[in-house]
Amino acid sequence: MTPAQLFDLSGRTALVTGASRGIGKTMAQTLADAGAEVILAARSKSALEEAAAAITAKGGRARPLVLDVCDETAVTASLASLRDAGNAPDILVNNAGIIERSPLAESRTDAWRNVVDTNLVAPYVLAREAARGMVAKGFGRIVNIASIMALHGKRNAHAYASTKHAIAGLTKALAAELGPSGVTANAICPGYIRTEINVALQTDQAFDASVRTRTPVGRWGETSDLATALLFLCAPASAYVNGHLLVVDGGFTVTH
Repeated sequence: MTPAQLFDLSGRTALVTGASRGIGKTMAQTLADAGAEVILAARSKSALEEAAAAITAKGGRARPLVLDVCDETAVTASLASLRDAGNAPDILVNNAGIIERSPLAESRTDAWRNVVDTNLVAPYVLAREAARGMVAKGFGRIVNIASIMALHGKRNAHAYASTKHAIAGLTKALAAELGPSGVTANAICPGYIRTEINVALQTDQAFDASVRTRTPVGRWGETSDLATALLFLCAPASAYVNGHLLVVDGGFTVTH
């Protein structure tokens, strides 16, 4: 294959969750730019329509799917509908996620469960349902968005760190089971990326300085810094990469 063919997604359909903003929005645009038809999933209809319109304005193919990833019935029905219509996704990007920050003594079980449902149960259900179509076609790419919190811990982020460690385990289990069917499963572990989910940290002068000092490249990451990692894991170029955790963190974890 030529370099262009190795990263060509023409003829593929990708489902990206949490695609109305932040990392998910950038990832959807990246896959569309590479030739895939992208289904953008999130809860906000207006934000989804805006994100999809931005892709089509650049000549890409995109359509919104209003979906609460924590609603198992809705997820199962949506994936079944896509399969029945011949639009079963070849690529699944499990990006939707939330974080809850609080000291352990002040944390609440209901908040813990909400993080687990969004960050772990939802990706499991989506992978299970998407894999049905992928296995039938003999091809698929599942990319879970983990975090450097899949590799170490962080104070006041107990549920988040726990779910990201679990996503690493889920990714490896999916890789082991689905690999023989032509379906690979990998995860991206972003470092500190500027998104809406961490505005409070970005505006904390002490924390901002800490990130810049502790990251060898000296800055926060941007959503665009994850684009090539995602494209690689979704494209023919990564055909022999399975069960891998790809860290994109500017070197943060290699020094701490």
